[in-house]
Amino acid sequence: MSKMLKPKSLLLLMFALVMAFTTACSSGGDNSGASEKEKEEEKPAEEVKLTQDQPGWEVDTSPITFDWYINFAWFPNKWGEDITSQYVTKKTGVNLNLIVPAGNEAEKMNTMIASGTLPDFITLGWYEDAVKKMIEGDLVLPLNELADQYDPYFYKVTDPAKVSWYTKDDGNIYGYPNASSSPKDYEKFGDNITSNQTFLVRKDMYEALGSPNMRTPEGFLKALEDAKKMFPDVNGQPLIPFGLHDFHEKGNSSLEGYLQNFLAIPQDKDGKLNDRTTDPEYVKWLKTLRLANEKGLMSKDIFVDKRPQMEEKIAQGRYFAMLYQRSDMANQQNALYANDPNSVYIAVDGPANTNLDQPTLSGPSISGWTVTLISKNVKDKARAIRFLDYLISEEGQRDTYLGEKGVTWDTIDGKDQFLPEVAELLNSDRGAFDKKYGASHTFWMMMDNNVTQPWAPPAVEPFKQMEDWTRGKTESFSQFDQLDPDASSEEGIINDKVLNEWGKILPKLIFAKTDAEFDQIWNDYQAKRESLGFAKVQEYRQKEYEENVKKLEEFLK
Repeated sequence: MSKMLKPKSLLLLMFALVMAFTTACSSGGDNSGASEKEKEEEKPAEEVKLTQDQPGWEVDTSPITFDWYINFAWFPNKWGEDITSQYVTKKTGVNLNLIVPAGNEAEKMNTMIASGTLPDFITLGWYEDAVKKMIEGDLVLPLNELADQYDPYFYKVTDPAKVSWYTKDDGNIYGYPNASSSPKDYEKFGDNITSNQTFLVRKDMYEALGSPNMRTPEGFLKALEDAKKMFPDVNGQPLIPFGLHDFHEKGNSSLEGYLQNFLAIPQDKDGKLNDRTTDPEYVKWLKTLRLANEKGLMSKDIFVDKRPQMEEKIAQGRYFAMLYQRSDMANQQNALYANDPNSVYIAVDGPANTNLDQPTLSGPSISGWTVTLISKNVKDKARAIRFLDYLISEEGQRDTYLGEKGVTWDTIDGKDQFLPEVAELLNSDRGAFDKKYGASHTFWMMMDNNVTQPWAPPAVEPFKQMEDWTRGKTESFSQFDQLDPDASSEEGIINDKVLNEWGKILPKLIFAKTDAEFDQIWNDYQAKRESLGFAKVQEYRQKEYEENVKKLEEFLK
């Protein structure tokens, strides 16, 4: 007597019989000349109803290729060339044709939206105007409706707080975030949640100067002066005393949120949004940078360099100090470490307010970094939502982070972790690791750092010190996300003009020859933004902030 079928096998057998029957019925008419796409569109609705506990992707693992657009021109990796993506495709049947823009990301997105020809999946920053354009233009599908029809597993693997956060006024959720942490995540993971925001110094130079205190304007300026005197050049090229993120048409992130967080300037006061730009502590430090420039401590390079030029100079160790995102310099840190472990960058206490309060660094928020949406043009709705749910699930997180068991990872000393040779390449050459293994968030579109954290190898130098420095200083600022008005609204147009004005005056403030000239530029800017109607923007943002607080209330209890 044959063995009784297991429930899962029985389900698959039933599904196969149903599909065979419905396919046979639907082929009564002659469609022998139909294209594959037309045949795909003629497929009957699926009969099998899944439950929240069933991973829908398991129902069909036949080969299918989705086009997945990633709105970051710098993204370098191709699906299917590494061990991990090959494994995911072998397991799920899903292959990905990853598409990145060749030039300006916003232009590429706008062109696709205007033509209505969106790829199957789209991943972009949640803060991009294109997200609203796609939703309002009816170009993307509600994930909840796809889940209801094809894969209720969605409701088991997604975070209710994140679903609530991204649910629109029409009751639908169109995109799901990566790198997102809800208020409950902060309670659960505590000091395991770290920030990317750091004040960095070159270790050997800093220690040669006696590890100076750079928290006060006086100490900061003296350290930059002493560094320039002691180390006028680096391998024959001029030292850059102080480095920042790149300047762009709307400002410089190092001199906005980063600096304000180091100064622990509150984002709200008594339930009202605080205009941190006008805080006296912030203005004092902008004037400190003006004085640094007057003293010849602000290299002209930092006002013109973009990321590629900065990465080259970081790898050469040409900056003494930087207010910079630590995760953006992993490859350069490795290069410095391989050459001389003492030449790497380390995180130290940087600019502080008058009370020398601890920084309030921005950690991952509930908005995350990017959102992923499914296009109305998607070639297979069921397979699309099921693959997305697989990626969000713990199983998908494990597969995309660790790869295939016995190949890239195993259970060693009771812990699921990378094999020694895999971990070694991860720590020594990230680029080579991505190309060979493709694990550890190489494909980060749906990464959940909180889920994957237990599998992550312990941080090693030259990264551990920078990461550890942020522990205990990192906070959730979720309620302050997504406050800006839509770009096409009256408030959005005003806000854009104000930001463009800020982008113009920020370098001028640093280049001002005297504090009096700084004050004149500053006062003119304040008057200009008020004349543009900035009060309307503040009013709009206040309402959005209050809505955010309400939305998060049940998850903040």
